[in-house]
Amino acid sequence: AKSGVELADIFRAYGEAYRRNHPLPVSHLKVIEAVKHCRTAVLGGHIERCDSCGFERPAYNSCRNRHCPKCQSLAKLKWLDKQKSEILPLGYFHLVFTLPHELNGLILTNKKILLSHLFKAVGETLVDFGHTRLGGQIGFITVLHTWDQTLLDHFHLHCLVPAGALSFDQKRWRPARKNFLFPVKALSVVFCGKFLDLLKSAFAQNKLLFVGQTACLSDPVAFKVLINVLRKKPWIVYAKKPFGSPEHVLDYLGRYTHRVALSNDRILSAHNAEVTFSYRDRKDQDRKKTMTLDAHEFIRRFLLHVIPKGFVRVRHFGLLANRSKSLLAKCRQLLGVDPALPDLPEKSVHELMLQLTGIDITRCPLCQKGTLVFLANLPLSTPWDSS
Repeated sequence: AKSGVELADIFRAYGEAYRRNHPLPVSHLKVIEAVKHCRTAVLGGHIERCDSCGFERPAYNSCRNRHCPKCQSLAKLKWLDKQKSEILPLGYFHLVFTLPHELNGLILTNKKILLSHLFKAVGETLVDFGHTRLGGQIGFITVLHTWDQTLLDHFHLHCLVPAGALSFDQKRWRPARKNFLFPVKALSVVFCGKFLDLLKSAFAQNKLLFVGQTACLSDPVAFKVLINVLRKKPWIVYAKKPFGSPEHVLDYLGRYTHRVALSNDRILSAHNAEVTFSYRDRKDQDRKKTMTLDAHEFIRRFLLHVIPKGFVRVRHFGLLANRSKSLLAKCRQLLGVDPALPDLPEKSVHELMLQLTGIDITRCPLCQKGTLVFLANLPLSTPWDSS
């Protein structure tokens, strides 16, 4: 059952004390403030009145911060509507590329560069395999996740890959085998090699920051030892069986793309400076379990997953990249569907909410007959920056 406790409540109750005890970067402070003030008087809004019974209520603005659990469902719907028009009519494979945990400390202090390198290494690996194994150009969508189920740092990319490739001469679609895309062992070797090359060159160009527990790695000898340790480790690439239909792909994508590290419905309680939440134990057949953390440790874990400003978490490669729209049309044609992408009507928040929840947000909650209409704006109660 829903507890009614939200991330915002936890930040309101324990955020100030956490800030006093932990020096935080501006990006983390902004996330705390945004989530705390989302849909409250602080962000302003408007008054709505029922055109039938005269009932009035305030409607407050959203923070639109991408780490806010409340703001992601609408963003997700808008994004999914766009993707729906670009899905190809075939099976999709799901691959997951995970970085070894020995790199976590380094990534946390160098998120922008090392997570960009993760996208680059995975992107190049898959494009290479498309060339050599399928004899053509493939396309795929990649989504960055930085957490595991207990909110600890766990850096991995989810990739959705249509099952086949466009031949180099662009005259044929070359389908992949039904239940097999690429050998994961070979993928992991190439992925490891590419990522470590990028890591070494970032080190050579003095682009990495070494602080706290990673300070010792600024020494070239220690850094070389780390690289050798990582090279000997098996890097994890996981392949799931392909999705049956494009609808499954979208449903799945929706669950993954706009996820924040923890949704409000997983928070079970927050009192006596402790937070209890539910998680699925991957090591125990995905059983649902609960975990209780000290409130400050809970906040620390949540903030591990703040992504640098402007960093793109969902990226399209190959045939599905933005600059390849003409190739996508070619694939659609070869696969027997209309090459032109369908035009998408812009949907209002009202229409999107109806689609998402089945609830008409303009219906009067009191008389259940009338429609809530705009009456007057409410001012912002403080100057506000949501970026």
